[in-house]
Amino acid sequence: MRLRKRDIQVKVSPAHADVVATIPRPWEAERPIEEIMSDLLRRIDARTKLAGANKLEILLFTLGTDVGTHRKETFGINVFKVREVMRIPEITRAPDMPSAVEGMVSLRGVLVPVVDLAKYIGITTEAPPAIMIVTEYNGHTQGFLVGEVDTILRLDWAEMKVPPAMLTARMGGLVTAVTELKDKRLVMMLDVEKILADTAQVDDSHLFASLTPLDKPNRTVFYADDSSVARRQIERTLEALNVNGIGAINGRHGWDELQKIAAQAEIAGRPVSDYVQLVLTDVEMPEMDGYVLTKNVKSDPRFAGIPVLMHSSLSSDANKQLGFSVGVDEYVPKFEPHRLAEVLNRLLK
Repeated sequence: MRLRKRDIQVKVSPAHADVVATIPRPWEAERPIEEIMSDLLRRIDARTKLAGANKLEILLFTLGTDVGTHRKETFGINVFKVREVMRIPEITRAPDMPSAVEGMVSLRGVLVPVVDLAKYIGITTEAPPAIMIVTEYNGHTQGFLVGEVDTILRLDWAEMKVPPAMLTARMGGLVTAVTELKDKRLVMMLDVEKILADTAQVDDSHLFASLTPLDKPNRTVFYADDSSVARRQIERTLEALNVNGIGAINGRHGWDELQKIAAQAEIAGRPVSDYVQLVLTDVEMPEMDGYVLTKNVKSDPRFAGIPVLMHSSLSSDANKQLGFSVGVDEYVPKFEPHRLAEVLNRLLK
């Protein structure tokens, strides 16, 4: 999956991003990079309100210079999912691991798997990684090895665009959103859920096989999620429950499709609830996040009585409270199919 310049040409307007912090290189910093990042990340809870305004903050990083293309691509990750950033500690090698998994590190007594992102993507870099980004997704902690971290930017989800088909195909669906900065750099948001699914090599088929079909025929759930892995997990859950599903790849796409359904219902002289009985939404999505999608649904009288279920790897109390503040009926962390099934059974009329 080597990146080439022609693979990442995409027409997007430069993002109006605000620089929250510029992160020095470890060898240039006046104090340890761990202390600098700790100070920055400690303020995340105070910034949770950004999501409700369709805004996010992303940590920019690179994997290093590709020896094949001599390019240094820029990637991004939502700071809500970053626990800490540090120099790479001692890694304990483990047998029978995927090639991109370097091994395990012990962080405060907890063993954390470490993934070399350059190896995972298929890039050979001029220098080995120097930094580890510790992330928390779906209740699991993992470390990602990168070349260097750069800046924390604040921008609008509307400035994050769906990646072009060529880039999606070239990266195997690994990039969920892209945006262009004022300095002409293209930032690619990685589908961390896909990385974890590919590197964990966990057989989760038993989680779906043990689900019991709901005794509620002809029910339809409309769901929006930018991760192909998450959409497939939702589809498998709905299939196991014998519930119909209509999918969308992000909040903007979801809202457009819901308005089409509402228009169809209006022409037929029927309520929208005859077509869709529940809306299931992720939080982080390009163009429109789940909070704004929820506000749109809840403020439109055509969708009266249709519950909205938020389904996200952002499972902190602050994020849950924000979801409830915009009208979410229930909040279910990813990915717990039995918990999701229990809530769907309760909310589907």
